[in-house]
Amino acid sequence: MDLASYADFAVRLVNSEEPDRGTDTLTSVDTVRSLFGSTSARASALADEADLPRLRGVRTRLRGVFEAAADGEDVRAVNLLNSLMVEYPVSPLVSGHDDLDDTGRPNWHLHLADNAPTAAANYAAVACMGLAIHLTELGVDRLGICQAAPCRNAYLDTSTNRSRRYCSDRCATRANVAAYRARKRQEAQRALAEAGQD
Repeated sequence: MDLASYADFAVRLVNSEEPDRGTDTLTSVDTVRSLFGSTSARASALADEADLPRLRGVRTRLRGVFEAAADGEDVRAVNLLNSLMVEYPVSPLVSGHDDLDDTGRPNWHLHLADNAPTAAANYAAVACMGLAIHLTELGVDRLGICQAAPCRNAYLDTSTNRSRRYCSDRCATRANVAAYRARKRQEAQRALAEAGQD
């Protein structure tokens, strides 16, 4: 497994809350389990009510990493992420499960182990490690916060020209339509003002 893909764990957790809209989907043990997807059955099975406040705390801190990166505060983003990684260390393991090469031998690769004492600790560890790999391979400026108000979702910029500003096509379209309408209003106001001067 590509270890940078674990960065999606961080995005999923951060985006489980939309503070500007007052929504929070991290409300049940089932929600905690769904965050894991199919990647870690053991850690997902450990999930209990105590993981909810733990993950909410990690979520707030991870949002801080994305916000610092989006604000161009690289050192602050890295320091925030490093403090999380110290608190939630990872345990890598070599794996070859169900993935065979042309000769029938396992394709050995690294996985981040799910042997943390709680589901929240496991999730935090893999999310932070994935985010760290993404950040060191692509740069701090590849972590962003959606610029379409009131969205504010986190995203990972994987564009070739580092141009992403929105978390989704939906937000990009909404922002572009709003900008177009604002330009049209300004043009109409200018035309009215010019007509009034004649």
